[in-house]
Amino acid sequence: MIPGGGQPNMQQLLQQAQKMQQDLARAREELANTDVEGQAGGGLVTATVTGVGELRALKVDPKVVDPEDTDTLTDLIVAAVQAANENAQTLQEQKLGPLAQGMGGSGLPF
Repeated sequence: MIPGGGQPNMQQLLQQAQKMQQDLARAREELANTDVEGQAGGGLVTATVTGVGELRALKVDPKVVDPEDTDTLTDLIVAAVQAANENAQTLQEQKLGPLAQGMGGSGLPF
């Protein structure tokens, strides 16, 4: 019900919903095609993920490779991937958050 007693214009509501869906699809596509990075060990390990969190690349500086200490290397890789995913989450919130709020939600639409 619309304030003042009028009926909602269903055609207009449908058009608005379709536009929001299109905007959301465009934003998701943009996220899937955007790379973000996360680093660990002062840049010794860098992970690159898409805006939706898909791991695309992993760079390891040869200085950090010690056959006697693979645990440290593993920890750095995990930390870099986590940092990249946190950056992807921030990007998602920036791109999709306003769209979700426009649809009546308070957060991300997924």
